Parts: sequence; structure tokens; C-alpha cells
Amino acid sequence: MISMQFDQEWTRQLKASLAPAVDLLYPPRCPLCGEGIAEQRGLCPDCWPLLDIPGEPQCSSCQRPLPENLGEMEADASGLLCAPCMQQAPVHDGIVAATAYTEASRKLILAFKHGGRIALAKMMAGLIAARLPVDAADAVLIPVPLHRFRIWRRGYNQAALLAQELARLERGELLVDGLKRIKATPSLGGLGRKERAKTLKGAIVVAKRRKAVIEGRHVILVDDVLTSGATSDACANVLKRAGAQSVTVACFARVLD
Repeated sequence: MISMQFDQEWTRQLKASLAPAVDLLYPPRCPLCGEGIAEQRGLCPDCWPLLDIPGEPQCSSCQRPLPENLGEMEADASGLLCAPCMQQAPVHDGIVAATAYTEASRKLILAFKHGGRIALAKMMAGLIAARLPVDAADAVLIPVPLHRFRIWRRGYNQAALLAQELARLERGELLVDGLKRIKATPSLGGLGRKERAKTLKGAIVVAKRRKAVIEGRHVILVDDVLTSGATSDACANVLKRAGAQSVTVACFARVLD
């Protein structure tokens, strides 16, 4: 333990000593607009307000933001449900989204997922961590898995990078291989609910050697963006069948219809 702490401190000091040289060779710039910034993290002052941070009132089941006037109309807005949750109870136990999916968050996600800007993981995870409950540190952090063919093409799993950063922020125990995607699936865009579920059936499983760790634990399922929720539902289903006590979805951006 002492050796590990020493290694971590040595690594931190090394990074700090090299930072001026890195900034000289690669001047820090805002990943959204390209303007110069003070450090190799975050956005410029003009771009921070472009991120849409979800707020109250929100659905008590899935945390979907609700119209502000509902909070004024209801004496107790804590029990409000959104229309999708009233129609069908979600498989998960809540969604923690750092931002709503807007043009600004879309640009960050594209740069992170497809542009190789993996350094954005630290900032994005920090925004997610700020919205996680204080008792989340006892949870297990499991990223939404990618099929091995997609990892080979992209070079990394963006959800795993976010989960790794959340673990460094002490938001849970990292279990990067808790889930496996054993079947390559096409894009779910344009498919209805039933078609999405059919496409994902049997595609995601819990790693057998990780079931003992998952059983009885609170799981934070990590992803970069939540769209229809079909993939997170598939993950939550298999995690709960493996004995997870609860499954909370944590993402950087959430698509809100």
C-alpha cells in the first residue's frame, strides 16, 4: 500500500513538472472553440455556459428534467414522474447525466469518441462525478462494453475511460470487465423500442468471473451518451439477473426528447 501511494505521488509530481513543457509544445486550447486557455483541461469562459446542466424539477424515477412550472404547481415535486416512466417503469434505478445533449456536448462527445481526444475523459468524468450522490463511493463502476471488433477499430472504449476517471475521483470501485459484448450489433438509430431490444438480445452478458463481485452491490453503469436507453436497459437487465442490488446509469450527455 505504501509503495502504491509512493508511485502515485511520484507520478503526480512528474506530471506537474512536465506540464510547463507540454503547454509550451502544445498550447492549451478550448476543445469547443479553439481559444487559448490556462490549462490542458476544461473549456474557455465563453463555452462553459453552452453546456446544459439538468436541474430541478426532475422525474423521481429517471431524473429526466421536467417543465419548471410543474415544480411551482406541485407542493411536493419530489414524487413527480415523466410520461415515459408512467407508461413503463424503467429497468434501471435512476440516471445521472452531467449535461443534456446539445450541440456543445455533441462536439465534445464526437471529439472524445471518434476524434481521439481521450484527454477529455478527465473533464467529462469530473462533471459526472459532481452529480453522483455522496454515498456512491461504495458502488461498482462498470462501463458499457464495446464489441472487440469496435475496440480494435477505435483503439479504446470511451465508457471505460470515463469509468477509470470516476474511480480516480473515488466514486466507486472500477470493474472495467464486468460486462462483455459477445455479439456485434449494428447501429440502433431509426429502430423502434421492440426492434432495439431484439437487436441487443443476447449481445451483452456479465463476465462469469465477475459475478461474485457484482452480487449484492450497487452498480454505476457508465457511458458517454444516453440516447434511447436500449443499451443501458440491456446492461441493467443482465446485471440485475446477476444479483446487482441496483443499477444507476451515469453518462456525460443525455438525449432528451
